Amino acid sequence: MKKFDISVLSVAPLRQGETMKEGIDTAVSLAKAVDRMGYKRIWFAEHHNHDAYASAAVVSIVQHILSNTEEIRVGSGGIMLPNHSPLVVAEQFGTLETLYPDRVDLALGRAPGTDQKTAEVIRRSNHNGVFFFEREVKEILQYVGNESVQGEIRAYPGIGTNVPLFVLGSSIGSAKIAANLGLPYVFGAQFAPHDMSEALTIYRENFKPSAYLQEPYVMACICVIAADSVEEATLISSSHLQVCIDIYTNNLSQLVPPTENFLQSLTQAELDIIYHRLGYTILGDADTLRRDLIKFQQTYQVDELIVISNIYESTKEIHSYEILKSVVDELFDQKVT
Repeated sequence: MKKFDISVLSVAPLRQGETMKEGIDTAVSLAKAVDRMGYKRIWFAEHHNHDAYASAAVVSIVQHILSNTEEIRVGSGGIMLPNHSPLVVAEQFGTLETLYPDRVDLALGRAPGTDQKTAEVIRRSNHNGVFFFEREVKEILQYVGNESVQGEIRAYPGIGTNVPLFVLGSSIGSAKIAANLGLPYVFGAQFAPHDMSEALTIYRENFKPSAYLQEPYVMACICVIAADSVEEATLISSSHLQVCIDIYTNNLSQLVPPTENFLQSLTQAELDIIYHRLGYTILGDADTLRRDLIKFQQTYQVDELIVISNIYESTKEIHSYEILKSVVDELFDQKVT
């Protein structure tokens, strides 16, 4: 089994009753904890017009997390590029890289990260930004590249910072773009697992070595809910399942406390969402995680897992990441094949 690194994705979610400041403070606590545990990176996703998330201003969140951690890499997961000017993105992340050398990542997505009406307000006249994604990624690569590749318009800071870029996606189209540019590819299996196998195959088969990457590098984002027992993991996973239902019923809310016998309380329509639309999720105790991670990796052979956990109690969220780290460390200490 191919060895993989583990990282964390967060949307800086608000628990029921939390203020925005409390939500950000909770995200800082999580980042500090996974930094101490030895996770490779923590990324924050861009979402707009939702009081369930505190991560709309991703650059501000990334800088705040960088200033409160020691070694872990911090970045966007991602910057939704149709919402932003490539030059400004390069300046922002070039500044972060200047302040925090070798700790900054820039993952880019081509969706707006919000509803259509909000996207209209954000993008204003840039309605076709999604169609320019590959070109604009190239522009950012140039802006943060070395002096020899610069043009008339330059990013200050930015030039020579060589901020690592990643392409986010959940489709064949994004896989082709990442392969063509010779960049790492991050598949969002936490909400769209069904096309993962085909997308990863296309990325690997069409990958073009570049100045940024010589071989394909695959990251997959999945949900992990871990606890000391299967029963406890099942209970605390109800908050995560409610998030899934809320997304598909256009009723997104803050994280709610776990509910006993949650599945029995759902309508048939809600059950259909759980059984047919739930993103790739592993939940259970350490033994369950070990078994399911081996199965996942034998199937997909990723270079890195980036994990999101929608767990209501922040202490239990941190404990979930502790269990995951322990399981992965044990797997590779024992050289499982």
